[in-house]
Amino acid sequence: MGSDMNFDDLKIYLPKYLSSESEKQLFSSLKGFPNNIDERLYSDYLRDTKIIYQGDGLKDLLAVNLKTLDKKNVNGMIFSNTCDLATENVRNFPSQIVYAPIISLDKYKSALKGKIDSVRLQSHIEAIKKQLITQIFYLPEKGQSLKESIVFLDRIFNVDNDFVKRDSLKDNRIFTLSDYGNYLFLFKLSLHFTRIQDKVERKSNSF
Repeated sequence: MGSDMNFDDLKIYLPKYLSSESEKQLFSSLKGFPNNIDERLYSDYLRDTKIIYQGDGLKDLLAVNLKTLDKKNVNGMIFSNTCDLATENVRNFPSQIVYAPIISLDKYKSALKGKIDSVRLQSHIEAIKKQLITQIFYLPEKGQSLKESIVFLDRIFNVDNDFVKRDSLKDNRIFTLSDYGNYLFLFKLSLHFTRIQDKVERKSNSF
């Protein structure tokens, strides 16, 4: 991504459901990547709805340490597709809410101090803030509701879909991603989970 992007070329990769205004706003944000990763990643437009959206930040999700079996409630970021969590969708088997804990960036930096030198640490944090680390999604500060944070895309939990009560969702929602934030999140998920060039030859049993 960069300032030399052409809107007509990129347009085929943009979501088709956006209004013309939203589409242009998304393109403008993408042109500024990665130097504009700030509160524009979030949107209050859907704040009062009773729908869990992919990429939402929610309070009081369950995390279990599989070594010690210790349990605690954490803030988490939703990985599940929005329509998979829609309560009105009737399914032959129930969907699970898939998510990963939201971790304070300050706590992460503190944990790394002493393990790597200050120059490497600063470079690593700068790469995180530009979304350059494949398995980490960076969350910029959002007013009083969220300090700078990160989400490890490989540290995943799940709970029953009815674990999060929709009637109290407004109080438990920390953020919802904007079109720009959602685009970056889906890109990072795709990059992390679906890299096709794993350099492994997989021959079929049929030949």
